[in-house]
Amino acid sequence: MHIIINHSSMDPIYEQIVTQIKAEIINGNLAAGEALPSVRTLSKELKISALTVKKAYDYLEEEGLVVTVHGKGSFIAEANQGILMEERIKELEKSLEQAVRKARSGGLTDQEICELFHLIMEE
Repeated sequence: MHIIINHSSMDPIYEQIVTQIKAEIINGNLAAGEALPSVRTLSKELKISALTVKKAYDYLEEEGLVVTVHGKGSFIAEANQGILMEERIKELEKSLEQAVRKARSGGLTDQEICELFHLIMEE
């Protein structure tokens, strides 16, 4: 697993880890049952605190994407398709919001944005 930390980002490091692992799960690059690197291993690899990695893993577990087995490690959960679809929708919403903001800042009206969206959907 290859995680890149951007130290100049406004996003906390644990959120960067969560976002990248989620993306790998959603894209099918991390399969159910696959082990994540241990907290210590990933913290050494990324040169960050083990507590930061633990916080990211805990967050992923709360979301139902990771299961931690005491003494064995953290594994990708058997995510139900509803959870994965919800995550895909959240990511899409973020992308669409960014596109709308960019279009508005470029001077397009909401009507023009909708027309452009419909044109793109027809392709």
